[in-house]
Amino acid sequence: MRMNRLIGAGALALALVAGTGCSAQADSGSAAVHKTKGGHDRIHGYEVVRLANQDVPNFQRRTVWCPKGKKVLGGGAEARGNEAILVGSFPTDNNRGWIGLGRQTSGPTVGISVFAICAYPR
Repeated sequence: MRMNRLIGAGALALALVAGTGCSAQADSGSAAVHKTKGGHDRIHGYEVVRLANQDVPNFQRRTVWCPKGKKVLGGGAEARGNEAILVGSFPTDNNRGWIGLGRQTSGPTVGISVFAICAYPR
């Protein structure tokens, strides 16, 4: 199975200071959202929020949102499937979440997972 992943440089650096522990909740799209808390003391409210892999139609955006009051510091997405291609991985216009989208050349759907690195603005 071929997998493509895109992570911004800032997201990778912040991911290295992530703490442990995970809880889950459902978003409006009923996909599992996993939160990891912890991290660096200088990043107030640091948290990684993830949307688990889910098959969606080609080019359909999947968005993970930061909790209320937090802004996105970085993020990433992954496209899964035999011929999966990650088309986009970028912050929302309001800097409250992260968007991932992809396509699969061999079928009408593609598996997409998305994560956002969130914190309270100072």
